[in-house]
Amino acid sequence: MTVLCNTLLFFCRPLLLQYMITAVSVSFCPIPKRKPGSGMEGKNQTVLSEFIILGFSDLTDLQFLLFTIFFLTYICTLGGNIFIILVTVADPHLHTPMYHFLRNLAFLDICYTTTNVPQMMVHLLSAKKSISYLGCMAQLFAFIFFVGSECLLLAAMAYDRYVAICKPLRYSVIMNRAQYGRLAASCWTGGFLNSVVHTALTFHLPFCGNNQIQYFFCDIPPLLLLSCGDTSVNELALLSIGVFIGWAPFLGIVLSYLYIISTILRIRSSEGRQKAFATCASHLVIVLLYYGSAIFTYVRPISTYSLEKDRLISVLYSVITPMLNPVIYTLRNKDIKGAVKVLGRRWKPPIPSFEM
Repeated sequence: MTVLCNTLLFFCRPLLLQYMITAVSVSFCPIPKRKPGSGMEGKNQTVLSEFIILGFSDLTDLQFLLFTIFFLTYICTLGGNIFIILVTVADPHLHTPMYHFLRNLAFLDICYTTTNVPQMMVHLLSAKKSISYLGCMAQLFAFIFFVGSECLLLAAMAYDRYVAICKPLRYSVIMNRAQYGRLAASCWTGGFLNSVVHTALTFHLPFCGNNQIQYFFCDIPPLLLLSCGDTSVNELALLSIGVFIGWAPFLGIVLSYLYIISTILRIRSSEGRQKAFATCASHLVIVLLYYGSAIFTYVRPISTYSLEKDRLISVLYSVITPMLNPVIYTLRNKDIKGAVKVLGRRWKPPIPSFEM
């Protein structure tokens, strides 16, 4: 069994097992009905047709300013990540595992930013701030899918850097094209299974009349707080699956970098040490920004949530970090700068000469 197959099984098998356990528990142990007088009686228990996204409606004087900020951020996110994809595809020298993962990261950033930012901008300028029940379900599924996939992808990128620096002579054998393709596919598979579990559990809950989401998109924490049913299974799934989709990859990244730093410090040449650190610095900054905010949002008890504060944290990893990724990866990346120069010379139109 190859290293990548073990990685795929490690991430995906626990998620699939957890899905089977939680699905069975929900099927055979339905959410208990509350006793009369518990606050559920008299509420409209019909299926909601839509949710109201309150978002930043309390900041009435800043609606247009927030729209402008988020619009510019979104445009920068799209432009920067599309730029990375085009450059790394166009230059054959960048057809390596590192840039294969970077293309996947750029595509993920485009996808999960697009799931919520455009709608958020519409709600900032519109009097109607609603989203259909199915639309909310689709948004939650897509967002959790892409966020979970990115958590695993960042771990895969750390593993790639570990092999490149700690085992350079075996790098081309361990990280051949088939192997890093399977590793990237396992990240997408893990994110998909993670999203299936949480979407099924979240929308299995009853919503009794109150349809106002104190957030700027459909996410797990605000929907659990909105539900009038027992959310203990959902909280258990968040914490337990969070171990495999959040903490395990994060600890893998930390372990990889401990080995990387240990190896770099043994390099005698100061130029060699700087070059090795340069290949890891960008990835490490993104990991700290992304994992710090994402783990804070999902891997803790629902009772500790404060939507006023948590929405600011979610803006960091869902809006700001995707915009910073291209900037961080290109500012000090000599390979991409060189590729841009080469492509610029290749695509530069010839200057016409006029004969007298």
